[in-house]
Amino acid sequence: MGNVTYSMTMSLDGYIAGPGGDIGWTAPDDELFQFHLEQVRAVDAHVCGRGLYETMVYWETAHENPSLPDHELEFARIWRALPKVVFSRTLDSVIGNARLVREGLADEVSALKRRYDGDIAVGGAGLAAELTRLGLVDEYVPFIAPVVLGGGTPFLPSLERPIALELADARTFGSRVVYARYRRA
Repeated sequence: MGNVTYSMTMSLDGYIAGPGGDIGWTAPDDELFQFHLEQVRAVDAHVCGRGLYETMVYWETAHENPSLPDHELEFARIWRALPKVVFSRTLDSVIGNARLVREGLADEVSALKRRYDGDIAVGGAGLAAELTRLGLVDEYVPFIAPVVLGGGTPFLPSLERPIALELADARTFGSRVVYARYRRA
């Protein structure tokens, strides 16, 4: 049975994007990028919403730029091969190893959990909020950046009741970003 993991960089006050959608503060340094590279190697499939898909579609053609550093070319290679399910009611099409789905989020993610044994990464705050409310997220993996934004797009939604978690792993990087992996208790 697959493990649904929601991971994004967030500010200390819990936002993945600042007011106006600014994510410029989330760019990883080389050490953190290498860690992300290792993390994505372990992912069996990626589920994302429209916004994250549009941000990440860059990696579908990044390999065409020979001036990119080797670690970015490697990320592009891994990303292109990774099966992706994109949930959107507004996109007309997706490219690469991606499939566009318009509805049936719970059924689709449940089917992915049955199909894969490893991690199924979820990206995008709106999509992750719905999966959280449906009880389908098994692990929360924030990368906490040393910045306070004061508002923006929250990492987690408002909930009717708490979700008990236990810390499974943690690490602090030279950039002062803190990685934490929490599992449902």
